[in-house]
Amino acid sequence: MADPRINVISERLKDVRNIIAVSSGKGGVGKSLLASTLALTLAKKGFRVGLFDADFTSPSTHIILGIGDLKPREEKGIIPPFVQGMEYMSIVHYSGDNASPLRGEDVSNALIELLSITRWGRLDFLILDMPPGIGDVTLDLVRLIKKVQFLIVTTQSLLAFETVRKLADLLKELDIPIIGVVENMKMNDVKTIETEIQKLHLKLLVRIPYDADIEQAMGDSAKLLKTTFARKTEEITTKI
Repeated sequence: MADPRINVISERLKDVRNIIAVSSGKGGVGKSLLASTLALTLAKKGFRVGLFDADFTSPSTHIILGIGDLKPREEKGIIPPFVQGMEYMSIVHYSGDNASPLRGEDVSNALIELLSITRWGRLDFLILDMPPGIGDVTLDLVRLIKKVQFLIVTTQSLLAFETVRKLADLLKELDIPIIGVVENMKMNDVKTIETEIQKLHLKLLVRIPYDADIEQAMGDSAKLLKTTFARKTEEITTKI
């Protein structure tokens, strides 16, 4: 029997112009940091922006941005709180600091539920912070949101890029648009990853050097926007 919530999702997202899933094959490559900073930067430029943390078991964007104890408002669905110039939605609105151990079916159910009840309104960009890997959320997302595009994050490690390759292959097979790849935590001028990206016929959007100041900016969006990481992330906005 078809899930009636699935038909509602397209209606909820009909006024969102661009939906960008920030994804990676592995964890620890700075995906959540990039998604948060990209959303902040776009909002600062005057775009109408939403940020949805789709990493249900290990959400972290609320820590990066210092969101605080905000709750959505219920009105024919739920309206995300407006914070730091953007609409923000995360499972932490409901789970708080408690662990959220979810099996595959539960992850899919949580994604469908939040997508079907959240009222985003008119947005220029909806940024999705994806969980690492190629799992239930990724597969469900490409099934549920027809106009989603992917922005892939890697480091200069070939081990990290190997999973990026698999993710890119899957998205190409499913005919899902890939905006490009961000090489994060760049430590030197070696161009190995750039060469590998070219082999996949993808665009290298930007190289972001390792930024030791990032840790001190956690929870403070004003400090975050002054970092080298944020300045390099801003380059992405001219390409999307």
